[in-house]
Amino acid sequence: MNGKIVIITGANSGIGKAAAFKFAAEGYRVIMACRNREISAAVQRELIETTKNNEVDLMELDVSSFDSIRNFCAAFKAKYPLLNILIHNAAYLNHGEKEYKLSPDHIELSFATNAFGPTLMTRLLADHLARSQDPRVLNACTTNIKNFFDPKRTIEFDNLRGELKDTRPYSTYKMYGDSKMALLMLTFKAAEEFKSRGIKVNAIQINRVKLSKETIKKMKSFWRVLAWAQNITNPLPAGMADNYFQITTSDEFKDITGQLINHEREIVKPASTEKGFTQLKNIFGSSSYPSYAANPVNVERIWSLSNLLTED
Repeated sequence: MNGKIVIITGANSGIGKAAAFKFAAEGYRVIMACRNREISAAVQRELIETTKNNEVDLMELDVSSFDSIRNFCAAFKAKYPLLNILIHNAAYLNHGEKEYKLSPDHIELSFATNAFGPTLMTRLLADHLARSQDPRVLNACTTNIKNFFDPKRTIEFDNLRGELKDTRPYSTYKMYGDSKMALLMLTFKAAEEFKSRGIKVNAIQINRVKLSKETIKKMKSFWRVLAWAQNITNPLPAGMADNYFQITTSDEFKDITGQLINHEREIVKPASTEKGFTQLKNIFGSSSYPSYAANPVNVERIWSLSNLLTED
């Protein structure tokens, strides 16, 4: 065993599970940070049996709950002296959900889980990360942020605590995309905040991967058929898990921080223009992200709100 410690949230399924297998096979001490202990315990046993690595620890975590995050971080710090890698993989997207959902802290559930929770967790574990020689944090972003190439698309800052949940139409897909845009901007800001401590913070843009049968069953009929068709050619989660591993361990990314990295492990740049033919290249390509994410006003606004909502 190499003695290095990695925390992976949502490590019991999909890309998170594949990443846990990858790190365990490479000799890392893997901390599976998961909400459902029953499902996760079975995956933990499978990991240990398959990789012959007994250093796979399961710790309970609900990323949507700030109390759960604080309890997890306190328990982790009491048990382990440092942290080498933190991967925020867990996310909330309930296909077909039609009702506005609030987290235990009365924040829209997508934002609590996908943006504010991971940011709080990084902050609480920063001291332990700084104790390692090459600490890295990776946030799982998504191609859904491309919706912000639409100049009319904005984050619903006025409705993140349910202020307008009874009068404004709700879309779980819009909230998911908005929350992942928020996570990207929080990545940029966190990289600045922790740079002096040697902590690298990046985001990875998740491309299409094969979806589970359980996930597809939640979709409406049209989208269900499309998902089944796409699954024929969609790559397995293992490919993206390998990207997780390379970005957080290889010398190639040792000095990289505050960047969005695509599925080909290329650094994605802010769009130089969002008009005409170039806009089509933005939407269908993977080399640029919407200028919305690079706007310092937007970045400061989401960072200030994150600090306000997660303060003790």
